[in-house]
Amino acid sequence: MQNFIFISPNFPTNYWKFCSELQKNNVRVLGIGDCPYDQLMPELRGSLTEYYKVSSLENYEEVYRAVAFLIYKHGKVDWLESNNEYWLERDAALRTAFNITTGFHTEDMHAVKLKSAMKEYYAKAGIPTAKWHLVDNYDSCRNFIEQVGYPVIVKPDNGVGANHTYKLRNDAELAAFLTEKPDVQFIMEEFVRGTVHSYDAIIDPYGNPIFETGNVTMDSIMDIVNTNGNSCYYIEKTLPDDIRDCGRRTVAAFGVRSRFIHFEFFVLDEDQPLGRKGDILGLEVNMRPSGGFSADMFNFANSTDVYKIWADMVAYGSTLVTSEGREHFYCCYCGRRDGLNFVMDHAAIMQKYGNRIKMVQRIPKALSGAMADMMYLVNVNTPEEKAEYYHDLLETR
Repeated sequence: MQNFIFISPNFPTNYWKFCSELQKNNVRVLGIGDCPYDQLMPELRGSLTEYYKVSSLENYEEVYRAVAFLIYKHGKVDWLESNNEYWLERDAALRTAFNITTGFHTEDMHAVKLKSAMKEYYAKAGIPTAKWHLVDNYDSCRNFIEQVGYPVIVKPDNGVGANHTYKLRNDAELAAFLTEKPDVQFIMEEFVRGTVHSYDAIIDPYGNPIFETGNVTMDSIMDIVNTNGNSCYYIEKTLPDDIRDCGRRTVAAFGVRSRFIHFEFFVLDEDQPLGRKGDILGLEVNMRPSGGFSADMFNFANSTDVYKIWADMVAYGSTLVTSEGREHFYCCYCGRRDGLNFVMDHAAIMQKYGNRIKMVQRIPKALSGAMADMMYLVNVNTPEEKAEYYHDLLETR
């Protein structure tokens, strides 16, 4: 029997499904988290052979001792994962410390966490990226801006989500940013007028995709976070061939094995110095599933079960689950921000879309910055239905 340590299996709340499918595949699931055991969802408790509560997952030594105890009690650990961007480096450090070979180690983190380092691998895949500069001082940044022009985007070189990501439009904003920025390394990039498309896949131990899909973000996460706006994205009904090709080439360039991944690309909205309308640029790679409720959306859009596909990959290296021949949809996420005077209230949404709504839920505070406060998921069949849905839910008085 394989032993799998799942770090923070209770967050996001839907991650109990990963644990459940592992258990069904006769994998012993051992959880480590800072949530009291009796506050875990019953479905999660039923999927765990043992749960070790720590006072804080931020305390590496405490988590290290938890892993050591579980190894002492249950034997060699075959897998350790959180499937969470926030803990990606922590997961790697623990694998390195305990010689767990089924995932990234600390020495691998440079390439998969630093946005500047990712550029080399996109180039290896033959995919262009925006010009960039590591932020140091005003004069050096100004020299870079002379080449690419305003606006420019600045963000932490090693960052999660859109935290501390800003658009700088002029010298005054540049000077203010340099004065006020946190004391971490930032990267500056030329501004891209494009729409973010993703390649989401589960990769087997040999580097082959056993599930593929993608989403389209309708507004930039940076703008949603910085303006406290609504959040909208959808899962493609059919993954475009050019995104599939770029995704697979990026998987090969990074040497991805045995992972659920979320890779992001720009598709240019218009001709610009970077390329022509429709060209694809690499944005960043995320070596974990797309966040929030995306995994459920993949299931709804593709009539499949990615939790099982992933668990099959862990247990067997492959899966028999396929969405081929099944009905596919656009699965649309709409996160509405509290305090706005929407034309269509909750009752009206449920009346019009009730038979197509797949999920309705309040968003946890930890995710609401990027995903808004109240979310609705629907399946629709056509681009016209998709446009009508977003108009209905976002129209304000």
